[in-house]
Amino acid sequence: MANIGAKGAPTGFFANLSRPAGSGPCAACAARTLAFCNVLDGNDLDQLTAIMTETICEPGQTIIFEGDEAKHAFNVTDGVVRVSKMLPDGRRQITGFLFPGDFLGLAHHDTYAYTAEAITPIRMCRFKRDKLIDLFDELPHLEKRLLGMAADELAAAQDQILLLGRKTARERVVSFLMLISKQERKRGGRGNPVSLSMSRADIADYLGLTIETVSRTITKLSKDGVIELPSPNKVVLADQDLLDAIEQGDENAR
Repeated sequence: MANIGAKGAPTGFFANLSRPAGSGPCAACAARTLAFCNVLDGNDLDQLTAIMTETICEPGQTIIFEGDEAKHAFNVTDGVVRVSKMLPDGRRQITGFLFPGDFLGLAHHDTYAYTAEAITPIRMCRFKRDKLIDLFDELPHLEKRLLGMAADELAAAQDQILLLGRKTARERVVSFLMLISKQERKRGGRGNPVSLSMSRADIADYLGLTIETVSRTITKLSKDGVIELPSPNKVVLADQDLLDAIEQGDENAR
């Protein structure tokens, strides 16, 4: 992982974001209601802030590498991150996308189990793993909150297994669009139209499809009037009822 300059100047992937003393960065954080720190206030929040460094990452840069020593954990406060694993034959499988409020860097052992890369410009809170673990002893409700988020990640992984194992290409693409819409609504957005920060290649590697299949499926959904494509990275969910039916695997959905 790249180092951060002691005076805040970027020396690698990250740069410190300096704040005046007492400015209370957590108070102005739009992601706080969804983040693991939302169970803290007052002195407890001050304790967490004391071990936190605000960091940024540019699009395409790697935040953590699969197999590297897990020295840090991160809370995403702005932007979109892709999480992936490499298969033995060199192929990439994207296992998920992270959004503001999501936690990054959970490691059961001493190494990261996946690689995480910035899709868009990213802002994060970075914590040294050992200091965060020590803080859990003093703030058990913080650890409980993080365990709850880990349980949500497990549920998402089970949904991904279903997506890859049982759904058709059409159902996979629709399920993905509905997932991104849900994530946008969860963070205060409209969820329609859907903004796709990720490339078609990213979508393909997440859905276990080829780029050609993803593009062909999106084009067919557009021609059928199920979605509209005002721009390459915008998708209007034109027929919500039909999209719901396709996502649920309704054989009568045209």
